[in-house]
Amino acid sequence: MASPKSLDRFRITGGCRLHGEVVVTGAKNSVLKLMAASLLAPGTSTIRNVPDIADVDIMADLLTRLGCTVKRGASELTIDVPETPGHRADYDLVRKMRASINVLGPLVARTGQAEVALPGGDAIGSRGLDFHIKGLESLGAKAHIEHGYVIAEAPKGLVGAAIELDFPSVGATENIMTAAVLAQGVTTIDNAAREPDIVDLGEFLIAMGAKIEGLGTHQIRIDGVTKLQPTTHATIPDRIITGTWAFAAAITQGDILIRNANPADLDLPLEKLTIAGAIVTNSDEGLRVRMEHRPKAIDVSTLPYPGFPTDLQPMVIALNSIAEGNALVTENVFEGRFMFVNELARLGAKIQVDGHHAAVTGVKQLSGAPVVATDIRAGVGLVLAALVSEGETIVEDAFHIDRGFPNFAEQLCALGANVTRI
Repeated sequence: MASPKSLDRFRITGGCRLHGEVVVTGAKNSVLKLMAASLLAPGTSTIRNVPDIADVDIMADLLTRLGCTVKRGASELTIDVPETPGHRADYDLVRKMRASINVLGPLVARTGQAEVALPGGDAIGSRGLDFHIKGLESLGAKAHIEHGYVIAEAPKGLVGAAIELDFPSVGATENIMTAAVLAQGVTTIDNAAREPDIVDLGEFLIAMGAKIEGLGTHQIRIDGVTKLQPTTHATIPDRIITGTWAFAAAITQGDILIRNANPADLDLPLEKLTIAGAIVTNSDEGLRVRMEHRPKAIDVSTLPYPGFPTDLQPMVIALNSIAEGNALVTENVFEGRFMFVNELARLGAKIQVDGHHAAVTGVKQLSGAPVVATDIRAGVGLVLAALVSEGETIVEDAFHIDRGFPNFAEQLCALGANVTRI
């Protein structure tokens, strides 16, 4: 895997039509949370269908620092958790990845204390930790931020509570779930996140011996238990990568068969692609998306699941930038998600941003230029736009893409694109 210091640029020569098949690996947004949750049970847990991405390595390093032994195979991880894991997650690792905050709940539940540095990762918005802290406080922990760390203590253990989230935050729902499974009594989470990743985490916890009801609904009920056991679990397919390939087919007027996909997790994005003119079919072989003409512009508003995923918003803007007509894209989840629009404009896209809204006027042809990836999804959106740009595009800081998309350049080349790492 390329390090941030080497081969961190993509050179793309535009003008290709993507054609062929891809296989979707396990979900980034799920596997990292499963790895953190393994802290809840001493002994060896195994996670299968693990994607080959940089963020998995970062989380493995973090768990190792906490006293775990992590072994990685081709697509599987074993995590051996000690009886008493460490409780401090240092800044040098946490700053690289927001998902590091997911060790907070398990550590407080297992050890009665946690010190987790405030996370870094993608530059897409503030995403404060208020919901996480309030949730732990509701369960009886004392929690505050000091010297750049979230410090939480519950020396006498946690106690179940009725918790209502102001916003269906995925991270807060996960941290409350992983703390509540070992709390005394019943916890209910109202206005809980409903993402497939939450359901996957819940099923992992149930396999460990947790008692959880209501996964995938607005209310999750957890009956606390005194102890959990290690388990073996396969990560769900990555719906964002699935959606990305679907949009890639539409943008390049291509034809891609996506294997190991779960279309049910992408009802709304696939419906939008159909409106754009794509032919979307689902069979035993997989999900097939083909486009035989220039796409039509599509209006999209991002919302928590089952709404349109914010992680696919850059792909929508990339599609709209070369589509027929005008469209309005509204971002309701991460206020910083439009940062990449300025980069897309360098390729000739016509986009006006006003607060949460981006008005896009499609042009027939983009033109290659040097651009910079500011986060994982923005980087991928720029690559997709580069595929339909005349001439050569250099995407700087491609290491962001490696954090979420395994072997992205290689997969694109296998579909007929002209992409090299430089």
